[in-house]
Amino acid sequence: MGNQQVIYQINGKQFQCPIELSVSIFAGRWKTTIICQLLKGKMRYGELKKNIMGVNHKMLAEQLRELEESGIVLRHVYPVVPPKVEYELTERGEALRPVIEYLIKWGEQFGTPVADEVEPTA
Repeated sequence: MGNQQVIYQINGKQFQCPIELSVSIFAGRWKTTIICQLLKGKMRYGELKKNIMGVNHKMLAEQLRELEESGIVLRHVYPVVPPKVEYELTERGEALRPVIEYLIKWGEQFGTPVADEVEPTA
C-alpha cells in the first residue's frame, strides 16, 4: 500500500490540506471581522455595516453569503415589512471562538493599539 493523500472538500472545492481549506473559508477582506462581530451575538445587517468600518454594501453582502454557504453564518429572514434579517454564527461558526480568540492574542503581539473606539469622520 502506498501513501494515499486525503482530499478535503467544501462547497465543491477540493483541498490537499485541512489548513488550506480553513484559510479558504477566512479568505476575504471582511470575513474575520464579520465573525468577530457575530461572536458578540445576533446582529442585523445594518448593525454589522455600522460596526465594520470601511465595508461597502456589496462586499458585506457577498462575504456574508460566502460565510453562509460555508456553514459559518446563519441568516434569519423574518416575514415583516420592512424585511428584518438577522445573522448569527452557526454551531460550526461558534466552534471558531477559541481559534479567533487565540488569533486575537497572537495578533496583539505585533500591533500597537491606536484607540479603543474609532470615531467616524464627517
